[in-house]
Amino acid sequence: MKINRIILVFLLLVCQITFGQTMHEKLLHGKITADSVSVNGIKVLNLRNEKTAVTSHEGEFYIFAKVNDVLVFSALNLESYRLEIGTSLIMSELLSIKMFPKVTKLREVIVNKNQFSVLSLGIVTKAPVNYSPAERKLQTAGDFKPIMLLGMLGGAMPLDPLINKINGRTKKLKKLVVLEKKEMNIKLISELYDDEYFTNRLGIGTEYVNGFKYYIVENDSFLKVLESKNKEKVSFYLVSLAQDYKALLNEESRTDLNK
Repeated sequence: MKINRIILVFLLLVCQITFGQTMHEKLLHGKITADSVSVNGIKVLNLRNEKTAVTSHEGEFYIFAKVNDVLVFSALNLESYRLEIGTSLIMSELLSIKMFPKVTKLREVIVNKNQFSVLSLGIVTKAPVNYSPAERKLQTAGDFKPIMLLGMLGGAMPLDPLINKINGRTKKLKKLVVLEKKEMNIKLISELYDDEYFTNRLGIGTEYVNGFKYYIVENDSFLKVLESKNKEKVSFYLVSLAQDYKALLNEESRTDLNK
């Protein structure tokens, strides 16, 4: 019985100590951690007693609080954190608190890929030249000019242009460039006008439509208008060229009949 009384007294003392600690404020010691973010200067506020604290460089702080108090942790670069003080926390020697970096959501920005260029950004003073595949081959081969011979005096004359001039490669590439331009112009005409336009509006036979396209791309004046892509002007030229082309076909027909 005596031992039981001693145990009962001891338990009562522990309860009183615990109750006293939970009913009265206690100086709490805490430490804040955060990944890749400074934990210095984080504000700690007790919402009940309005007492405050600020963390050190190591993220440590001291603040008075009791059970059921609420601590709020805040910083510009961290998400706010609330902690309600329970019995287990009030009894702990160190409060370990994990905070997370604040994520700033940006408004969606849609960038048009054609909105920026080296010219608009001021990287170059004039728009770069866009070469076709055949033109790039010619640029690589080099176009020999007699003035290049002066480079021999300083030992800086490029040999590729001269070699390609001698073996005829440059001449072939130049013809390829001309042919490629014609094909590109014919493709542009076909995109602007379908075959019915040539047959119904211009009165050209179906079997002669392709021949007419090759005929008009040989006209330098028409090509200048075609480059402008002004459909009204292009159509005006096409009417005139169609008349000339049909006259040429009629003349060839008469010549064949007289043979």
